[in-house]
Amino acid sequence: MLLSIIVLNYKRSDLTINCINSLFEYFGKEFDKNLFEIIVVDNASKDESALNINMEIKMKKFPNIIVKENKENLGFGKGVNEAAKKAKGELLLFLNNDTLIHDKGVQRMVFFMKDHHEIAILGGKLTNIDGTEQPSVGKFYDLKNVLLLMLGMQRFGVTDRNPKQIKEVDWVKGGLMMIRRNVFEKLNGFDEKIFMYTDDMELCFRANKSGFRTFFYPDISVVHEDQGSSDRSFAIVNIYKGILYFYKKHKSPAQYTLVKLILYVKALVAIIFGSLTGNKYLTSTFKRAIQF
Repeated sequence: MLLSIIVLNYKRSDLTINCINSLFEYFGKEFDKNLFEIIVVDNASKDESALNINMEIKMKKFPNIIVKENKENLGFGKGVNEAAKKAKGELLLFLNNDTLIHDKGVQRMVFFMKDHHEIAILGGKLTNIDGTEQPSVGKFYDLKNVLLLMLGMQRFGVTDRNPKQIKEVDWVKGGLMMIRRNVFEKLNGFDEKIFMYTDDMELCFRANKSGFRTFFYPDISVVHEDQGSSDRSFAIVNIYKGILYFYKKHKSPAQYTLVKLILYVKALVAIIFGSLTGNKYLTSTFKRAIQF
């Protein structure tokens, strides 16, 4: 089998079903020929998500789909790591459930990986619903880039910018990440101590340290409803936690202390501004973010 597509679901079976339908619209033949498979992981939604997804699969008679139901919410990394153990494909594609496939770009990525054995990880371009590009690559979180991130510079393409051509990059977003299964296994998958967010950057960082190369592939059309299955406050809190964990794991104690200070100052500014303007979202979010 060429490709195993791993999709994580949490309380948004509607998004997951739409994602699956878009995959079969463009790759029905590949699924019928046993070239592609989908592994859906339901992360203990405790609603009717798994039932709804299984009913859709049965009604549409979709082949080569496994639905794995976790008994607890394991987070992104641990959830997809468990799914990867069941994968049969030479390549793994981690695909957000709030995405829609709009062309054969995934297949082109597979062929590109088959032709370029020097590439271990390949990310694809994600677009917003209105057709504008989402930043789908990033630079490793050194102190300068963390500072720029805290200043909101990613919105201006300073830290995250999509190349126009196929290009080697530091890291690619986990919402559309293809990786060789043997490489994923050598890296022991995503770090399961990161619940969600920054896990894609951390995986690519370890890959880079081990001599594996990461590239970006722009010739693909995948629409991503950003944070469609989570919320911004949840993202901010977990990005804070993820950056701190990354520095504790990979950087010196002095760098860890400095990045902790940067995060704290940014949060303090947000809390003060939120208090002055009556913005409870800001105050509550960043108070939780600095509960180190």
